[in-house]
Amino acid sequence: MSSNRKLRRTAATVLAAATVLGALSACSSSKSSSADAGSGGTTTISFMQIMISGTQKSTLVALTDAFQKANPTIKVNLEYQPDYGTLHAKETAGVAAHNPPTIGQVYESWAAEYAKSQVILPVGQYAGSDSPAGLSDFYQGVQKDLRLPDGKLWMWPFNKSVQVLFYNQNMLQAKGQSAPTSWDQFATAAKAVSGNGVTAISVDPGTTASPGGGTVLYEALCAANGTPDFAADGTPQLNSPASIQALTYLSDLKKAGALAVGSNYPGETALGAQKGVFDMSSAAGYYYENQAVGGKFTLGTEVLPTGANGQQSNVLSGTNIAMFASASKAQQAAAWKYMQFLASASSQAQWSSTTGYLPVTAKALDQMGDFLAKNPYMKTAAGALDYAVAQPAFPWVAKATGEEVVALQKVLEQGGDPTAAANAAQQAAVADQKAGQ
Repeated sequence: MSSNRKLRRTAATVLAAATVLGALSACSSSKSSSADAGSGGTTTISFMQIMISGTQKSTLVALTDAFQKANPTIKVNLEYQPDYGTLHAKETAGVAAHNPPTIGQVYESWAAEYAKSQVILPVGQYAGSDSPAGLSDFYQGVQKDLRLPDGKLWMWPFNKSVQVLFYNQNMLQAKGQSAPTSWDQFATAAKAVSGNGVTAISVDPGTTASPGGGTVLYEALCAANGTPDFAADGTPQLNSPASIQALTYLSDLKKAGALAVGSNYPGETALGAQKGVFDMSSAAGYYYENQAVGGKFTLGTEVLPTGANGQQSNVLSGTNIAMFASASKAQQAAAWKYMQFLASASSQAQWSSTTGYLPVTAKALDQMGDFLAKNPYMKTAAGALDYAVAQPAFPWVAKATGEEVVALQKVLEQGGDPTAAANAAQQAAVADQKAGQ
């Protein structure tokens, strides 16, 4: 279970794991040593990823087997890595040794690093178009996530998720409350249900090296307040009015006894023990939330509440697939066919129904009737893929996110002033930006 548990966590945790290992500009691409054509004209490609256990591995294997059966002249070697940090290191080492995989699972910041060093290919180079068939079928947020700041399409989608609000409907109703649709309503409900041993929500800011769910909650609040924590060009905005409002909001909940700070997924634990009423976590974590609840009550799910002006926002997490530049023309054609297969509606329906990740195309939902009947959260969460946004793909963003953790710790654990904490975080984040440019 531990491998799956790691995979379903937040975008902030994911980005923190993607520590930049050094510039790749000195690394030049060359022909991969992987077999381009074997006996009988078979083209062999490799896919490096971390789907190493559980349903993620079994489903990827099943999909790959089905692809190879339909395409007998293509052989796909699945190369497993134990975690995202190791994956990034292995891909980087492969590039340096002129022997990367044909394709690899990547985060946006990794892809930006690879593209700058010209060790991955833009999709248009092997697909024949910067807007290939199938692109328009993806949710809008997914489509935008496949492009880097230069505007080019560099990736194809693989496993995606967003943040979901999980809650105990029985405890809400007992206090005359309903599932909140705005963050103002959330604060009202959280304060109403807290007391007598119950704290509405528990969060873990994480550490500077590994931000946690509390940091993602802060990021979601910033966006809902009208100004994301980072601008589209990667500029930190950690002392914007929206950021100060978010820190003040969380501080007020803490002072009211409606928010607690903990570690090791405290919101999930408290919700399951009926000592908490809400938890915010990845949609891919539904299995673990439900496991914590253990049938004691029906687990409610909603998309994240809106801001005061009705602003919808969410944090997009998960990875894409990139093609390394050392792939031969035959490997490019074979790998592109495989990438399209994995992102197809039928494959995504199977992938989502077994792993908990969201389908990247709404067309997959039409093939998931039985699953959706038992798991209505999936359709609700998938809809947020139209507007969810990932952190900007710049190398300094991962480190600068750690400054948010410091701000949250000052405010929630030390009772610090939100404005002072925001200003200090902004100053440190700007220094991170300058150092990373």
